[in-house]
Amino acid sequence: MSTTANRVDFRRLELRDLNAIEKIERASYRTPWSRSMFAGELAKPSSISLGAFDPESSELLGYLIISRYVDAWHVMNVAVAPKHRRKHIAAGLLEQLFVVTAGEGRRGYTLEVRVSNDVAINLYEKAGFKARGVRRGYYTDNREDALIMWRDPEPAQARQPS
Repeated sequence: MSTTANRVDFRRLELRDLNAIEKIERASYRTPWSRSMFAGELAKPSSISLGAFDPESSELLGYLIISRYVDAWHVMNVAVAPKHRRKHIAAGLLEQLFVVTAGEGRRGYTLEVRVSNDVAINLYEKAGFKARGVRRGYYTDNREDALIMWRDPEPAQARQPS
């Protein structure tokens, strides 16, 4: 799957993308995922791993990892390379995710985000997520709380035919 929108190509991530994923991950998080964690998610049938790529250079600009559970999709990881932030790449990844998972409208979406991460919280709210709780001391690096956010599934009658 590859679509071009706003000069960004979206496609599923592959093992060959691991070096670029790791570089963005290390630049984005205080406690980055390991290479093996990413490889595991890429191989898991219940996960979807999407990348945003520059259509001219094929450079990975950002990624999103989501896992399917019984009644929800859990957004596990979203990151954008520092020099490409504030260009709507994360929003584009979320939009692409909703397109890819549209056939499973009964599933909601959930995620945790640092309570101090106003930029990410704003992004998620614009994508339809709402705060529904707090996980106390969730983050291992500093015991910061996580805001639990949910986006409800769209009712079947609300979806338009393709």
